[in-house]
Amino acid sequence: MNLSSRNYQEKRSFIRMKVDIPVAVTLDEQTKLHGTCHDLSGGGMLISLSEPLPLQQELEVRVSSNHGHNPVLRAMTRVCRLPEAKGARFMAGLEIVSLLE
Repeated sequence: MNLSSRNYQEKRSFIRMKVDIPVAVTLDEQTKLHGTCHDLSGGGMLISLSEPLPLQQELEVRVSSNHGHNPVLRAMTRVCRLPEAKGARFMAGLEIVSLLE
């Protein structure tokens, strides 16, 4: 199936997987945040944190399994979307810029 034959909701290069797994965000040497990754694809992810992130901020993320399984996903990302907050949680759409070892 090519992109033009998919309905509007599915016209993405990568399919999103719904997950609710821990994510650690490193903004700089002193600033590390912990939150939840809600969906994940080959091109990005949607996370929630207790603090807002600035649009276009580049940051390192580390996504891990709820069950402690490896491998852990480590990537450099860029904040590309700031959906409306859900309660006390701030949402951020992240684009994966590069994968890290």
